Amino acid sequence: MGNTFGHLFRITTFGESHGGGVGVVIDGCPPQLEISEAEIQVDLDRRRPGQSKITTPRKESDTCEIISGVFEGKTLGTPIAILVRNKDARSQDYNEMAVKYRPSHADATYDAKYGIRNWKGGGRSSARETIGRVAAGAIAKKILQQVTGVEIVGYVKRIKDIEAEVDPNTVTLEQVESNIVRCPNAKCAETMIERIDLARRDKDSLGGVVECVARNVPKGLGDPVFDKLEADLAKGVMSLPATKGFEIGSGFAGTTMTGSEHNDEFYIDENGETRTVSNRSGGVQGGISNGENIVIRVAFKPTATIGKEQKTVTKGGEETVLAAKGRHDPCVLPRAVPMVEAMVALVLCDRLLYNQAQCKTLSV
Repeated sequence: MGNTFGHLFRITTFGESHGGGVGVVIDGCPPQLEISEAEIQVDLDRRRPGQSKITTPRKESDTCEIISGVFEGKTLGTPIAILVRNKDARSQDYNEMAVKYRPSHADATYDAKYGIRNWKGGGRSSARETIGRVAAGAIAKKILQQVTGVEIVGYVKRIKDIEAEVDPNTVTLEQVESNIVRCPNAKCAETMIERIDLARRDKDSLGGVVECVARNVPKGLGDPVFDKLEADLAKGVMSLPATKGFEIGSGFAGTTMTGSEHNDEFYIDENGETRTVSNRSGGVQGGISNGENIVIRVAFKPTATIGKEQKTVTKGGEETVLAAKGRHDPCVLPRAVPMVEAMVALVLCDRLLYNQAQCKTLSV
């Protein structure tokens, strides 16, 4: 049913936006990893609603509860279940949307596929589903950092036509978290915040691009042909709500270059390691990580649910108009940053376990 992601490090998310709660079951986490609810909560707090004037005003603490798989502060190797209870649902705001389809939302397609949908808050199509991903991603991040020193940092690169210059090789989490839009370029951040707030007051929304870098990724992750690392990363981040595009390395800009301009020439560094002079490949060549920083970009459309009146149709096939009520993000980008980081972490953790099983067994 499309609710499970990953292979060896596998997650299944559950719950609806206005149900009793949402969460995740994680299967395949190695035993004896020290983990706590407080560690997971750090990323959930970055994702939660009500953070600032440029996010949805829904007030949720998104407090997580580990209900299985951890004993005396360590993972058991058994399924880990994490639950976040919904506290501030206002289902009455969605009464009109029970019969009127929101343009560019999942309402019409859910009805077309299933013939039934939970219209309260959007059900499974709500971004609250991503709570489970972010909780699981926090565990995946810790595994990656502990085993190989991987560091994953996401940030807002662009809002509408405002694009920030950011060096993915040096950007820090502290710089990203220094402002409410999560853009590490302070000057651009101010302009972005003003533009988002203007859209909010105009009952409209904006889209943009999240860039994410994974540093210290070991060589050899990913497989040729169908299971290329960039293909896994694309599937992971493109499964997030509101995503509309994926790039790695030079992305579409690389199509304007010649081969001699685009190729990443090799050299041997001071430690005798094979490295590349440039990184237009974005850390992946032939579907396999090459040890350079993995740099991806994800395009997010403007939030579909807006307060402006728009033409639509009803479930019964009648033309009408809708000015959506409820509490919605005027721009998903600031809260999408930890979601992108989580999906990158889940992919890399899964691929790390794969690589350990396939390539390390006989070499031990």
